[in-house]
Amino acid sequence: MIDLRSDTVTKPSKGMMEAIFNAQVGDDVYKEDPTVNELERRVAEMFGMDEALFFPTGSMANQAAIKMHTQPGEQLICDKYAHVYNYEGGGVSFNSGVSCKLLDGSRGMITAAQVEEAINPPDFYHSPLTTLVCLENTTNKGGGACYDMQTFKEIKAVCEKHQLGLHLDGARLWNAIIATGQDPKDYGKIFDTISVCFSKGMGTPLGTVLCGKKEIMKKAMRVRKVLGGGMRQIGFMAAAAIYALDHNFERLQQDHLRAQELGTFLSKLPYVSKVEPIETNIIIFEVADENKIINYLTEHDVIISNMGSGKLRLVTHLDYTDEDQSNMKQILSDYLKI
Repeated sequence: MIDLRSDTVTKPSKGMMEAIFNAQVGDDVYKEDPTVNELERRVAEMFGMDEALFFPTGSMANQAAIKMHTQPGEQLICDKYAHVYNYEGGGVSFNSGVSCKLLDGSRGMITAAQVEEAINPPDFYHSPLTTLVCLENTTNKGGGACYDMQTFKEIKAVCEKHQLGLHLDGARLWNAIIATGQDPKDYGKIFDTISVCFSKGMGTPLGTVLCGKKEIMKKAMRVRKVLGGGMRQIGFMAAAAIYALDHNFERLQQDHLRAQELGTFLSKLPYVSKVEPIETNIIIFEVADENKIINYLTEHDVIISNMGSGKLRLVTHLDYTDEDQSNMKQILSDYLKI
């Protein structure tokens, strides 16, 4: 079976399982789990942030950040493809009572000019008060696209001018850092809060860390508790995240190279009409009859994602090998013989 639906489908490696088994743990609700504390310290230090807190999922970390930044009846700004809007179960409205103003960006990325234009006048009481901007890097529905640092700085300037919070959904931020060579500390200088996920390209079973400035992070423990995210001996999973930082971070480049190679191969197939630009580990391509291709791949033990409207998605990951890559190419080529 070749599973390219997402980079969340990986299984812990032998080394990661050993790290989990040997972890020192305590009660994290009391902040007595030494492995969790070490992971939080490392992530905060890496991004130059004051504090960090471990969450079970990226969605919970994002939802916590939104709640920490906003009050009910307010509004956040994000791209129309943003994960916080599309894939977190309506949590923005359910958990925080906040609405979203959606912007039509490019591959999930928005500009400072778009943000400024979207801010509701604070003295116009018929509109919700704009208080937060949420960005995503890399962009999921945008095909793993990466923001450039200058755009972040320009959006930050707009946020400071209008006293808005700035949150980064960094579910695949590790991929962006490897692909661009950006310094994590530069992110910490720009964003008020950042979530970084360990259960995607980094290969852990679960875990996201939310880091940020002290003033905003003082609310994090309480909000996590309200959302049901208090955990006990979770150091076992924190050990997996530490192992991932030490062993799986730099190797993300392999996923990017395989994605680019596979994208080039797809672009030469006559039944593929378009392959979107590939910067990291996500490939989005277009075909005329996606259901026929999905069924064919399923028959050959390959699973991918159907995005609808003729768009299909592949995501390379640490369990996808060179042998899988060769087999995948052969299967895609054999479709021409049908």
